[in-house]
Amino acid sequence: MGHVRRTRREWAIDLGLVALAALVTLQIAAELPLPGDPGPVARNAEYAAAALGCAALLLRRRWPAPLAIVLMLAASQAHYLLAPVVVAVYTAAATARARAVVWVAVVAVAPVPAVLLRLPDYTEERLSSALTYLAAVVAAFGWGLFRRSRVQLLASLRERAELAEARAELRAEGARREAREEIAREMHDVLGHRLSLLSVYAGALEFNAGASHEEVARAAGLIRENARLALSDLHEVIGLLRADPDEADRPQPDLSDLARLVGEARAAGAEIRLEGPPNDAVPPPAIGRAAYRIVQEALTNARKHAPDEPVTVAVEGGPGEGLTVRVSNPLPEGWTPPDDDGHGLLGLAERAKLAGGRLTAGPAGDAFRVSARLPWPVGKDADERVDG
Repeated sequence: MGHVRRTRREWAIDLGLVALAALVTLQIAAELPLPGDPGPVARNAEYAAAALGCAALLLRRRWPAPLAIVLMLAASQAHYLLAPVVVAVYTAAATARARAVVWVAVVAVAPVPAVLLRLPDYTEERLSSALTYLAAVVAAFGWGLFRRSRVQLLASLRERAELAEARAELRAEGARREAREEIAREMHDVLGHRLSLLSVYAGALEFNAGASHEEVARAAGLIRENARLALSDLHEVIGLLRADPDEADRPQPDLSDLARLVGEARAAGAEIRLEGPPNDAVPPPAIGRAAYRIVQEALTNARKHAPDEPVTVAVEGGPGEGLTVRVSNPLPEGWTPPDDDGHGLLGLAERAKLAGGRLTAGPAGDAFRVSARLPWPVGKDADERVDG
């Protein structure tokens, strides 16, 4: 292990452990004299070894496992190293690498066979000292392993919390992106329909210079009404964007509003034949709204790319069998695919997909057809569909 830079708190802890180990060692030396009469030289050597063992605890953060092994080997010859050994073994078990901890465990239990073999030769006092030493070392090792597992558990929980926070942020970002896409689809469908009607009415005034005062007034009234409706629709979409509960509770269009939508298009001069929708049952609001938006966008496209061609709108289906929406109009003379990127049709396909259905659109023979198949569940499942 490389150089460890200690904080003031860590220095205080290490110095406190050195002082505590020294006090415990002095207590042990006062209560347990050396066996026999070793003489002053041996006694002083024991005291010096104990002092060096206590001071060596300052190295426990840099070399935890080597320090524990050296102190345990020295304790086999010295008698007053129990306190430094306990601290060093605890530190190694709690902080050293896994392989080093294994070596510390091997050295810690190595004296056990020798103690068992020489058990009959031990006096009661020596046996008590040996068992006390082994119990203290095993307890320190076990406590260090507990501390190690606790630190690892806390680190794992912290990592999981950070991962969960990151995932929650990703989900929130995904929800925000879906909300932006939904708002973009709503604004495209709603405002595209209204603005195309305004364009038709304004064009009629521009090219019909000889219109009577009544015709001009009627066209101006239609322009004013559709401008008001466009602003109202925009206000509703912005209200949803702001998440205003009062605005969010405004009624949204559904399949029952299809006749009004077709009537507005007819008032602009379009020739539209409406077949359906079924009157005997009402689809879920999300499905009805998706069908309404599909017809709305299809009529807008027909008005833009084939303004003089008749349009057929057919809506049929029922609970359990699904809802089918078809909009078709003949292709005008010399028709070519538009140069725009088709955001409207892509948005409709995505809307149908979110509602659990599918949509196809494109030229088929001499007509342009938009066909959507939406689910119409039965019972409580009807209320659980994705809001299109």
